[in-house]
Amino acid sequence: MDKKTQFLKVYANLPLGARDEIVAVVDGEPLTWKSAKLEIEQDTPKGKQVLESLTSLKILP
Repeated sequence: MDKKTQFLKVYANLPLGARDEIVAVVDGEPLTWKSAKLEIEQDTPKGKQVLESLTSLKILP
């Protein structure tokens, strides 16, 4: 399973209230789960950085 799919699986299981919480900081900019999802779905460079960050923090398997 690729990182994008893993993220979407974790995101789908989050409570709605948790989606507004900050999950990562990329280039000094905090990103919520919702904004991270948008970046990842659109395959932006920032989305790729979020996936790498979440993997290194062991949030994604």
